[in-house]
Amino acid sequence: MAVIDPEGLVVSANDALAALLGTDAASLREQAAADLVDLTSDSRTWHAYREVLRGRRSRFRCTRRLKHPDGRSLWAEVTVAPVPHSRRVLLSIADISDRRELQARLRHLQMHDPVTRLPNRTLFFERLASALENAAYDVGGDVYGGPYGEAYTDRYGDGGSGRIGLLYLDLDGFKAVNDTLGHRVGDRLLAAVASRLTECADSDGYTRSGGHLVARLGGDEFAILVEDSTGTEQLADLARSVLAAVQRPFDLAGQRLSVSASIGVVERAAAGTTVTGLMQAADTTLYWAKADGKARWTLFDPERNAHRMTRQSLSSTLRPAVERGEFALEYQPLVGMEDGSVRGVEALVRWNHPQFGSLAPNRFIGIAEEDGSIVQLGRWVLRTACRQARQWQKDHPRERPLFVSVNVAVRQVWDSDLVADVAEILAETGLAPHLLQLELTESAVMGSAGRPLQALQALSDMGVQIAIDDFGTGYSNLAYLSRLPVSVLKLDGSFVRGFQDEEHPNPADEVIVEALVQLAHRLGLTVTAECVETSGQAARLRRIGCDTGQGWLYSRAVTPERIGELIDVATAGARS
Repeated sequence: MAVIDPEGLVVSANDALAALLGTDAASLREQAAADLVDLTSDSRTWHAYREVLRGRRSRFRCTRRLKHPDGRSLWAEVTVAPVPHSRRVLLSIADISDRRELQARLRHLQMHDPVTRLPNRTLFFERLASALENAAYDVGGDVYGGPYGEAYTDRYGDGGSGRIGLLYLDLDGFKAVNDTLGHRVGDRLLAAVASRLTECADSDGYTRSGGHLVARLGGDEFAILVEDSTGTEQLADLARSVLAAVQRPFDLAGQRLSVSASIGVVERAAAGTTVTGLMQAADTTLYWAKADGKARWTLFDPERNAHRMTRQSLSSTLRPAVERGEFALEYQPLVGMEDGSVRGVEALVRWNHPQFGSLAPNRFIGIAEEDGSIVQLGRWVLRTACRQARQWQKDHPRERPLFVSVNVAVRQVWDSDLVADVAEILAETGLAPHLLQLELTESAVMGSAGRPLQALQALSDMGVQIAIDDFGTGYSNLAYLSRLPVSVLKLDGSFVRGFQDEEHPNPADEVIVEALVQLAHRLGLTVTAECVETSGQAARLRRIGCDTGQGWLYSRAVTPERIGELIDVATAGARS
């Protein structure tokens, strides 16, 4: 302890303080107490100390790292308080080095992974948050005190790049190692991977902020944080190095193991970037790397991410959109190749999205199939199309009624009672079963067995027509044609497009289409050609024997009112 006068000079000190500072008590008299215990190093501490000396503050306490004359450092807790009934103050100093060392050890254990000895998720996010926070201030290299007295220097105010990079990776095939060889071998593998990642990070060099931070975030997930990155090329080179290092075989206790890694790479300006935003981008990019085939690194692509965000937005609003009536049907005519008359129509759904405008089916049908909302949407399409077909029949009672063709996803067959839905809708709308045609893709129909096959057979027994859409592009297992209750084949447009060059036709396309048409007719099936766009294509398809055609040559998908007008035109032409 020491007694300090109002000017901050030592009046008297005990031997314990002298021993702590490596001197004798007499030599401490008349010395500035603030210099002895380093109270002048930052303005906040100096101001608080002066306030106590002036009697404007009752007490002040801080932690200081002091240098002993013999060269060793010690941590001291400094307390300054007024002496009762006096203008002097009492300075007391406690050596807390042991406590600090224990705190440091506990913090290290708390902040590091016991398996790999790498920084853990907590320390990683603390470092990441600190890096991004420091980037928001250009303070020219000011020093800040950490929670345990450690010093942090602003990295961006003293010539840093102001950018940040992140490699987010996980191991491909690690679960198989754990499941087959046990967690002990799995832990050894994780430790070996951590060692190689650290080597890669160290060989990439050091920045003003020190080395890159390699952390284990959990399971088989790792991250490498690159502060003051120099651009995407630096991160790409590091990703290549990491991928090559992880793919080298590991020799662990007599076991030779091979794994790979999928890596998401993000590099951007640190200012304006949040921890959440950076990690979301890294997680998304890691997902892309896995979806693209694993064992690779992928760089974050803002355009691809915007598409993902749009897809996510569509997914979250798809189910309510059916209830809000945001969907509408358009109809594309199916025309007889011989006489050009409209035989039927295909119902095509459109989504009138309040934000993205009119969306074609390819923008949302895949999403609907993934999340199961295709069942609800498909039921609405089926009911609306059947009701419309029946309405045309009522409006034109003397004309041959049009059949309506509706696309059905295989999930509708699995996840709903399609047969009961069709029977209910036909009864509700009054549409005859033979005027309804259900289209399934070739891959869905050819793989049908069990419940799907029973459903298709029940629908066919009901009188509903079953069509295979995009025929010739899927499995093309012709043996199924004789066993499935199919009545129509719709030739994929890729065959028909081969007919476009009328001066130099590809004979192979015509031979294939002609063979498919003859096969279908021998099996009692009718054939519809999709994507008919020119009269030359129509003439060749007619010569080959196609029954109906569909495409822009005849009409694009139009509103129900326009189909009614086409029926009126056909009626007038027949009467004249």
